Amino acid sequence: MELSKGKLLNIYERMLSIRNFDLKVNQLVKRGMVPGMTHLSVGEEAANVGAIAALNADDLITSNHRGHGQVIAKGIDLNGMMAEIMGKATGTCKGKGGSMHIADLESGNLGANGIVGGGHGMAVGAAYTQKVKNTGKIVVCFFGDGATNEGSFHEAMNLASVWNVPVIFYSINNGYGISTSINKVTNVEHLYKRAVAYGMPGYFIEDGNDVLSVYETFEKAVEHVREGKGPVFIESITYRWFGHSSSDPGKYRTKEEVDGWKLKDPNLKFRNYLLENNIATEEELVELEQKSKKQIEDAVEFAKNSPEPTLESAFEDIFAN
Repeated sequence: MELSKGKLLNIYERMLSIRNFDLKVNQLVKRGMVPGMTHLSVGEEAANVGAIAALNADDLITSNHRGHGQVIAKGIDLNGMMAEIMGKATGTCKGKGGSMHIADLESGNLGANGIVGGGHGMAVGAAYTQKVKNTGKIVVCFFGDGATNEGSFHEAMNLASVWNVPVIFYSINNGYGISTSINKVTNVEHLYKRAVAYGMPGYFIEDGNDVLSVYETFEKAVEHVREGKGPVFIESITYRWFGHSSSDPGKYRTKEEVDGWKLKDPNLKFRNYLLENNIATEEELVELEQKSKKQIEDAVEFAKNSPEPTLESAFEDIFAN
């Protein structure tokens, strides 16, 4: 696997954007500036960016409630995304969707979903469309470990296999479905082994905090799917630093557990890789880091200065023409 310096720095920049965006959103939530729930992707940057980096720009994704990292990795406009989360008319969904319903069709993001497992069927349908129209595009369905116990997961896996559609089912396993450990509700050692029940390959990323490991696995899976060999299921192991949502203090986890995972910081891990392999200098990385922080601050200012949706807009975009 050989990636250009430009590609590697773009990966790092996307990881920075996710981290800085969600840390800022966390601050805005505490200030009462964000309506509705938020689910932060801090700690899962590598699992998201490594996957998206292996796709073509016109490939499609379905996202889940913890979707900030996925849609940022897919290339969404940060101004529009921040405005959406703050409920402004200039948001990507005109301020009507909020954090759990970020969609951006221009970048190939078919939408986040507040329903656990809600994207499974959508992804299969979208993949079937690509197959029928012979577009050459593939679909990646993002979801958490908890969604693998939903009926929609099994139905979608089975249907995708029967139809032989170009979809990658991708479980970002952070160990918890809200406050419930995956080990208490699933009697298999690894979720990816469920793939065999549906006649598809299963891939396992043991270190989902290693962005290059994620990328390498996805590169193999993407090749398999794009060649028309059918769907695959991928599981990566990572961790969310914050609670399940903005209302969750995360008291079901010990401080030692959380701190232990913070030592495996995916952003720091990749930063060290870039320096140790002489891919970038300290000065180059600092410049990228400062640029990322400024982009987020600019996005906040854009959102603050954007208008609220009008009352009349509540009756718009309801029916398709």
